[in-house]
Amino acid sequence: MPELRADGAKLYYEEAGAGPAIIFVHEFAGDHRSWEPQMRYFSRRYRCVAYNARGYPPSEVPEDPGQYSQDIAADDIAAVLGGLDIDKAHIIGCSMGAFATLHFGLRYPDMARSLVVVGCGYGAKQDSREQFRGEAETFAASFEAAGMAAVAASYSVGPTRVQYQNKDPRGFAEFQQQFAEHSALGSARTLANVQARRPSLYDLEEALGDLRTPTLLVTGDEDEPCLDANLYLKRTIDAAGLLMLPRTGHAANLEEPDVFNRAVAEFLAMVENGKWAPRDPRSVSGSALTVDAAKD
Repeated sequence: MPELRADGAKLYYEEAGAGPAIIFVHEFAGDHRSWEPQMRYFSRRYRCVAYNARGYPPSEVPEDPGQYSQDIAADDIAAVLGGLDIDKAHIIGCSMGAFATLHFGLRYPDMARSLVVVGCGYGAKQDSREQFRGEAETFAASFEAAGMAAVAASYSVGPTRVQYQNKDPRGFAEFQQQFAEHSALGSARTLANVQARRPSLYDLEEALGDLRTPTLLVTGDEDEPCLDANLYLKRTIDAAGLLMLPRTGHAANLEEPDVFNRAVAEFLAMVENGKWAPRDPRSVSGSALTVDAAKD
């Protein structure tokens, strides 16, 4: 079984293809299998690696809550690169993995060719942070009390998941089954110590403003908790572009794999060819019709 050592846990991974490296970082309700449509598509031109986060078998499931945090999740991405002798990679993350991808870009900018940040924003807004934290802690307790399958059944049909269920019942059923196979302990530790305790994106404004790594933000237009956060990220990160997919919820890479793959492929090609530049400062103006004199 392919695995590598991170600080405090062994991580399971799968890889395919050859070329510049892409690391796929999964969401809370997913695992390495959530990236299968991307592994098959991008491995034609890239070395693709998808791994399971700590707490997600066959990766190890540490019992110690101190072995789970947002910083540790970012460090685990670096451990994957180091364990596979990859100096620099494109990092693509969804939701929980999108937060880890952003934090990786902030902590290890020299190791990131680009960042693709999908469905990022849950719990970021200051006026709803306590509600999000309380909900995360409640779900964390329920995983251990009621068991993985029972809680996964209700969690998976939340307001940003029903879009996938309606579009692709067969794919949604597979997602739901894979989610139910996760570790209750690992899920509880992850929710309580990564999601519930991660800093708000709005508290990272200065650091995000200094981020120079080419970044593609992706969100569905019905992923309500992420909409404001993605506009904020677009306005804060000079090297960011924003892709919004219509009538789409949280897991854009699974809901709309063809559109997602083609858009990301175009972004990666632009990055590889040095064509993804920071935003032209003239496009940021107090007027809709004229460039601010100070920026002209």
